[in-house]
Amino acid sequence: MKAIVDCNSFYCSCERVFRPDLLNKPVVVLSNNDGCIISRTDEAKSLGIQMAGPYYQARGLLEQNNVAVFSSNYHLYGDMSKRVMDTLRMIVGGDKVEVYSVDEAFLDLSQVPVNELENLAMEIRNTVEQWTGIKVSVGVAPSKVLSKVANRLSKKDKNATECVMVLDKEEKVVDALQRTPIGEVWGVGRRYADKLRDWWGIYNALQLRNMSPAWAATHMGGVTGERLVRELRAEPCIEMKDPLESKKMIATTRMFGKPVTELRDLREAVATYTSRAAEKLRRQYCAAGVIQVFVVTNNYDNNYSYNPQTKGLYSTLPRPTSNTHELIREALPLVEKLFRKGSRYLKAGITLSGLVPDDSIQGNLFVPHQENLNRLLMETIDNVNFSMRDDMLKFCAAGVAKNWKMRQELRSARFTTRWEELMVVK
Repeated sequence: MKAIVDCNSFYCSCERVFRPDLLNKPVVVLSNNDGCIISRTDEAKSLGIQMAGPYYQARGLLEQNNVAVFSSNYHLYGDMSKRVMDTLRMIVGGDKVEVYSVDEAFLDLSQVPVNELENLAMEIRNTVEQWTGIKVSVGVAPSKVLSKVANRLSKKDKNATECVMVLDKEEKVVDALQRTPIGEVWGVGRRYADKLRDWWGIYNALQLRNMSPAWAATHMGGVTGERLVRELRAEPCIEMKDPLESKKMIATTRMFGKPVTELRDLREAVATYTSRAAEKLRRQYCAAGVIQVFVVTNNYDNNYSYNPQTKGLYSTLPRPTSNTHELIREALPLVEKLFRKGSRYLKAGITLSGLVPDDSIQGNLFVPHQENLNRLLMETIDNVNFSMRDDMLKFCAAGVAKNWKMRQELRSARFTTRWEELMVVK
């Protein structure tokens, strides 16, 4: 059996942990630069506040109903996510947890007797909430896709399900699939959902399950569609991934707080993002062989209509590296080639690929010995920045003023990662 644990309105839940006065009150969290609503509590949903709706359009409704509004606080959310995942590892074992996203994790419960699944799911829900303050929903079923179905239904009527649903019998599986619209099935995008409804008259997950795997392979993207149908038939096809498996690509990208028009600011932003990506690279003990820089312009055409464009360039490094200064040295010439005077830049980012284990890189006999001590230098910088925070040590190319930094006008305190922002109890 597989389970998925999903944090309820995760970003909002993190804010509520340190603001108990907001319990049972409407809360929303905004995206980068306070642009759109990306997390809502049930109370906010009941007011008709739309997901992904622009903040400026919903402002009147939010103020009218005294909705608490927060900017994204990624330091807080990342730390709270780690606490949730660590709690799950303590309950079921570290090798049984696959972190799927910042607020979701799959659990391998294949060794748990079927008659104990309900109690274990309840224990998981209660323990995570007690230890972290984050409320979660738990869906348990024979396959990953079915566990996602169970998890969704556990949230539909929280009073009845207590945020837990276990599909341990065939009749439960059939009922759950019948109650799941085709567009809500994990792995069925909007385009496929429209096609299944319009071309084949398939409106719910049960109808899709009743199609043959061969049909799915022909009409739903080959082996991916076949796996989906088999998963709906309670045949596990999507295996648990190794929790220590390294990423194949690392990217860091951010929206700017205001449009950037100067090359200096664009260089600083890309150098900062490169530093952040290099830290991630070193955390998984890898080195990158390829770096790509991309920018998004926010120009207008002759009709003064919005016309965003994305452009990018990449560079293959002489040898794979995880050294920040070497990656910045490759990234900045790409920025200069991409920059066009008069353009308004809305966003930039970098991607590191061609990843290899850093202990597999062959040393260079033709460079001074000091060059081969870069790993120790990077470890020192990482340790200082981790303990002191706020990029205490950084490269000059990353700048100081950072006029391009994204807006977070309504951000709460970073309660768990900054000494100076700890919660004060009176």
